[in-house]
Amino acid sequence: MAAPLPQKPGLAGMPPQQQPHLPPGAAAAPGQQPMAPQGALREISPVFLCRIGQETVQDIVTRTMEIFQITRATQLPNGVTQSQAMYQDRFGKLQEHLRQLALLFRKLRLLYERCVEMTSDLQEGPTELLPYVGEEVVSGKVEPCSPAVYQERNEVLEKVRQKNQEMKVLMDQMRNLLWDVNAMLTFRK
Repeated sequence: MAAPLPQKPGLAGMPPQQQPHLPPGAAAAPGQQPMAPQGALREISPVFLCRIGQETVQDIVTRTMEIFQITRATQLPNGVTQSQAMYQDRFGKLQEHLRQLALLFRKLRLLYERCVEMTSDLQEGPTELLPYVGEEVVSGKVEPCSPAVYQERNEVLEKVRQKNQEMKVLMDQMRNLLWDVNAMLTFRK
């Protein structure tokens, strides 16, 4: 049902979660040792760690989609007995995917912690990211505008409000239509 993830050359015997991520060009050809020794792998740049993290997130999404495909294909027990072997096979696949997901999340956490550790001197304090509460943001020096500019601004704001209202009405109509279609499909079964 779901194809296994492609493996990197020279690492065919290892599961994808246990394969070391090497920089491009550092993957060993079959029969050769990796070009970077273990000590050099510890000196990887934060950018490379982020790229590995991005690949890990993509693996997590792929595994999650495979889990949903397996569960979608599974019939609910409705009195019809299915093959016990088929049930065990799907259950085994689900267990394996969940185990691999846990490993991928653990790997992502380690990558995140390592990235934070390596870039701790570059990060801003969290107070700089919080929105101002109760304080009015002091804007820079604003030059007075002509009444024509204020009038044009008010006209544009009114057009935006009208368009927003029209979009809200359309969204409500679409939501009601979808409810009706889903209700008809449910009754049809």
